[in-house]
Amino acid sequence: MLSHAAKILARSRFAIAFTGAGISAESGVPTFRGFNGLWKRYRPEELATPEAFKRDPYLVWEFYRWRMRKILDAKPNPAHYALAELERMGLLKAVITQNVDDLHREAGTRNLIELHGNIFRVRCTSCPYRENLKESGRVYEFVNSRDLPRCPRCGSLLRPDVVWFGEALPRDALEEAFRLAEKADAVIVVGTSGVVYPAAYIPYIVKEHGGRVIEVNVERSGITPIADVFLRGKAGEVLPKLVELVRGLK
Repeated sequence: MLSHAAKILARSRFAIAFTGAGISAESGVPTFRGFNGLWKRYRPEELATPEAFKRDPYLVWEFYRWRMRKILDAKPNPAHYALAELERMGLLKAVITQNVDDLHREAGTRNLIELHGNIFRVRCTSCPYRENLKESGRVYEFVNSRDLPRCPRCGSLLRPDVVWFGEALPRDALEEAFRLAEKADAVIVVGTSGVVYPAAYIPYIVKEHGGRVIEVNVERSGITPIADVFLRGKAGEVLPKLVELVRGLK
């Protein structure tokens, strides 16, 4: 099965990757829906909705600062680096991710589409102000603060620049992801449950346009029924082996 997947990738002209929380779980980033997922301990309606933020912004920011600290302690794992290597080889044209943890970028992926935002970005609730805390150098100062963050331009509350339950995905990112999926002749689906829409449409769009679907996951998902190749296992173990096989075919 691994060799079959390698042949698909080696022969592809426009491959993309679609990743979910499972790829980052191996880096120690807590998942939301898996075993010991965050929602086992917290109710999403208390922490990740516009209504929750309006009701208790301090609680929401406590939670997101905790998540930011957990992610800052995490490092990209071999799966993140494998996808970045496939991009450097010219095979992978983009990584489309549901994750907000920035680990793909840390691993070296250049063409990254973040469908659900980025936890290290903040935006104003009133004006167009946005800030990438890593780029501004304020990330550690920010995550260790106990104060509610305010916009430096208008003084309104800042919020995480992520997609909360009940919110639409960023239109530009979603349209670009769908455009790439229509163009792709292969997609590597890694560590996603395949149940969060509209993001989960991406492998289906690839399939509908004649592309091949390679899934890497520790268990079957909503994507498995349409997968041409299902590689069961940890992404950090499977993807580096896949890259080596692809390299041998090029």
